[in-house]
Amino acid sequence: MIALDPKSLRRFEFVSADYDPATGVAALCYRFDQGPDLVERITFPNAPAVHPGREQALASALQLLHLIVGVSYYKAAVPESIVIHGAGVDAPRAAMLEELYLHGLGEFAHQNQLDLRGRIHFPAASAASAPAAHLGLRNRNLVPVGGGKDSLVTLEALRELGQDNLAVQVGSSPLIANVIAESGLPGLMIGRELSPHLFALNRAGAYNGHIPVTAINSVILVVAALIYDCSAIVFSNERSASSANLVKDGFAVNHQWSKSLRFEQLLRQEIARTIATDLNYFSALRALSELAVTQRFAKLDRYFASFSSCNRNFRILGDRPTQRWCGECPKCHFVFLGLAPFLSKTKLLGIFGQNLLDRADLATAFDGLLEVNAQFKPFECVGEGRESRAAMAELTQRAEWREDAIVKRFAQHIAPELDSAELALAPLLAAEGDHFVPAALAKILHAA
Repeated sequence: MIALDPKSLRRFEFVSADYDPATGVAALCYRFDQGPDLVERITFPNAPAVHPGREQALASALQLLHLIVGVSYYKAAVPESIVIHGAGVDAPRAAMLEELYLHGLGEFAHQNQLDLRGRIHFPAASAASAPAAHLGLRNRNLVPVGGGKDSLVTLEALRELGQDNLAVQVGSSPLIANVIAESGLPGLMIGRELSPHLFALNRAGAYNGHIPVTAINSVILVVAALIYDCSAIVFSNERSASSANLVKDGFAVNHQWSKSLRFEQLLRQEIARTIATDLNYFSALRALSELAVTQRFAKLDRYFASFSSCNRNFRILGDRPTQRWCGECPKCHFVFLGLAPFLSKTKLLGIFGQNLLDRADLATAFDGLLEVNAQFKPFECVGEGRESRAAMAELTQRAEWREDAIVKRFAQHIAPELDSAELALAPLLAAEGDHFVPAALAKILHAA
């Protein structure tokens, strides 16, 4: 038991990061100024020996892993003092971490009524980091799979290119494992075991809330790419992820900040600067809206019986493998709405087992997705309000949907107050904006 007040903690220490090549286990140790060491373990199964000449790259990646994973523990008390043991970080890495912690904890800070601006300071060493080298990595993609539609669109596009792909999941979710098995691609399951002391801190009254989990998974895969000899890490974050949920006191709060273009840019720069010049990190779907991704997924019916985007299925203390869609969370609502313009009603009801657009009790929930009636976009990985409004407007023109409670309400009470020119679906389905997608892959994914 931890018998201390988490809010009395004043210092957070990054103690050590060790990787054992014999077991494939990375042990990451943290400490507050009071209480026990907090050790997280990440297991890379059947890890081969690290190639000679890649030791420096692995050390740099392991340090970055240690520092980014630490956000899970730092948030328990958000103390003003940060101490890094051993080799320090140079100014560019410290600046990257400060931006990640500030914006990646934006939702957490908002919900805990904290202002972290000016509070997070990573001490920077005077010496610059050793520059990255060309490692001669194998031409192979690490493709993270979360069980939902986005990563499956990416997997199938990469398959069409005929590239060598390894589908990877962080954690042991059977739902994700089933989807990877359905893809027929080789799979990799990386284990992540958080310190049990973190949960004791939570029970003792620690600050708790959302963390930038995509940033954590990204840097886990950076280490994995070096261990398993892969030259690319291909995420599936769409352009909608860069859109903030709300702006408060001049600060943009974005639930998906670590899925945003900005984080992608930061991590790409740090990889190329200090880890490996031939390790590519990018999002295949960056130029697409959520609706554009959904349009493409609607053609992949082989996954309709196995995929799930419902976040209530994926819990830190265990998944719920028997129920793929809860029908109550914003992710369920958005995916249902997003698929409706592209699937027959019969197929969509077959996936969800119920018609979410004919439930009058969900009116306020859908207002959040639409960003109307003083509601803001919910803190979930959902598309922009304009996407939901365009999808709903499209359904008002479809005989099979227009009489359903939520659609009918939109047509009668919401649409008349909106600019009809902004409700068009087609413009949202086109690829646009900055991205780092290789040309051959972009040619497949950006085609309408």
